[in-house]
Amino acid sequence: MDDDSPTRRGVRETYDRIGSHFAQTRAHPWPAVERFVERATPATDATWGLDLGCGNARHAALLTDRTERVVGIDASRTVLDTARERVQEVDGKIELCQADATHLPLASNSVALAVYIATIHHLPTRDARIASLDELSHVLAPGGRALVSAWSTTHETFDREEGFDTTVDWTLPGGETVPRYYHIYDPDEFERDLRTSALGIERTFEEAGNCYAVVGD
Repeated sequence: MDDDSPTRRGVRETYDRIGSHFAQTRAHPWPAVERFVERATPATDATWGLDLGCGNARHAALLTDRTERVVGIDASRTVLDTARERVQEVDGKIELCQADATHLPLASNSVALAVYIATIHHLPTRDARIASLDELSHVLAPGGRALVSAWSTTHETFDREEGFDTTVDWTLPGGETVPRYYHIYDPDEFERDLRTSALGIERTFEEAGNCYAVVGD
């Protein structure tokens, strides 16, 4: 990796800068996540729900109806600060933790149901992305299920057929722009990375310019 390549620390610092404003624009859960959580059958021998890359905890809140407890994990402390307001609305069922997606502070086989939404594409190397999928597999209980998503080349923003790295500017109040790193997946590449990981794939699909996969341990 050359000196101009993004790092996980750099990605975290980006979201520490924009986190408060970013969270204000993310009020509602995604429909695909709502459907997954509503239809999923959580593993019966595990108690935790997991929102990996939780942002302001909008998806973590959905998991509180299906699991006894929920942990929301994000690399950005600023983003987690915004999540605390939402957590207060669900009677303490959500715990928040700052951690890297490649090193989850959870016991193996402890997670009954998980969502990993719009986060893996911010990890700046393929090794890190696959390591995060392996970590997800490690913490999922037997019979547990997770929904994983990433931004896709099928989105109308892009005119590419193969996956690629890019930056997308975030505009703060006042006009300052902050570049955010993305790896834009093509659907075949997304499935290849999933198959390279320790996760089992139940199904993959595309929706609203995103690749999705329902996966298990």
